[in-house]
Amino acid sequence: MAKRDYYEVLGVSKDASEDEIKKAYRKIAIKYHPDRNPGNKEAEEKFKEAAEAYDVLHDAQKRQQYDQFGFNGPGAGGFGGFSGASMNMDDIFSMFGDIFGGRAGGFGGFGGGGQRRPQQHRGSDLRLKVKLSLSEVATGVTKKFKVRKDMTCSHCHGSGAEAGSATETCPTCHGSGVITHTTQSIFGMMQTQGVCPTCNGEGKVIKNKCKHCGGTGVEKGEEVVEINIPAGVAEGMVVNVPGKGNAGQHNGINGDIQVFIEEEENDTFVRDGNDLIYNLLLDFPTAALGDDVEIPTIEGTKLKVKLEAGTQPGKTLRLRGKGLPSVQGYGHGKGDLIVQVSVYVPKTLSKDEKEALKKFKSSDNFKGDAATKRTIFQRFMNYFS
Repeated sequence: MAKRDYYEVLGVSKDASEDEIKKAYRKIAIKYHPDRNPGNKEAEEKFKEAAEAYDVLHDAQKRQQYDQFGFNGPGAGGFGGFSGASMNMDDIFSMFGDIFGGRAGGFGGFGGGGQRRPQQHRGSDLRLKVKLSLSEVATGVTKKFKVRKDMTCSHCHGSGAEAGSATETCPTCHGSGVITHTTQSIFGMMQTQGVCPTCNGEGKVIKNKCKHCGGTGVEKGEEVVEINIPAGVAEGMVVNVPGKGNAGQHNGINGDIQVFIEEEENDTFVRDGNDLIYNLLLDFPTAALGDDVEIPTIEGTKLKVKLEAGTQPGKTLRLRGKGLPSVQGYGHGKGDLIVQVSVYVPKTLSKDEKEALKKFKSSDNFKGDAATKRTIFQRFMNYFS
């Protein structure tokens, strides 16, 4: 099935409220629930598609990134897509059940399916902040962090059991990891599944817990983590590093590391999206006579640009493709280097300099004509538009 816009999938507008998104998802999820459509692959795909759309749009951060970058945005799977793309049916049933206030494995009146597998514990995510220079943003960079986190227990190797000790099938849920309740609802008899309180959803219990970790299967430790940050990232973006967060209990699933991007101020350039703005301060003779000038770039090189005679303050030069790249190529290539021209007026003058300037004061060439005044005024007005 071709990937569709998430708002189109749920049939809501881009300014839909969280409540409208939830209601739209409920309606579609009920319509295409596998228990209502046994053996219907098309309905199952639409059920998954709606779950993926809801997973992104009901989360404020994911939604903002999707609105800005589309499917290539920095979602929960890193800069390659959103987490909904990798959701399995257990995840979807869990989310669907949460919407209805329980773990909805299936509808009694719809066929009674949806048996869930024992769940794996997932370690929590870690959050880090990294401050980047503009040159690091331009090229991308690899950063190393020493992270203190939950790691697999070195004594029991994550099982939570002492050596030689076995696990037993949970006597409460008989290995399913869930307990089922049947209730009457507007849709008929609904079966809701909750996590088994005895085994916490694992389907098994430990007879003799590991003395080192207390049966959790994890211990505190440190790890040096290398994080590759792609070129073009911006302040407020999040780089997700899958599987490098806290270890899940009992050999469960590792959490992620979320790296929040901050930018250092730059003494030479101002960033505007993928464009860089540079202020070129000219002396009066160069502005009047014209000359070759050198413009610095974010890569550290310099570009030679020829200025025409009579260059006015406020003039803008645009050097195409000399700005910052788009993150992972999303967008239209590299931005531009925008050069804003300003002219320096000396604060102090020698006697000879004053006399020289007085000779030109009455010359019409040193008085702005009407066309030049209009041009400079329009540039001034552009700052407020």
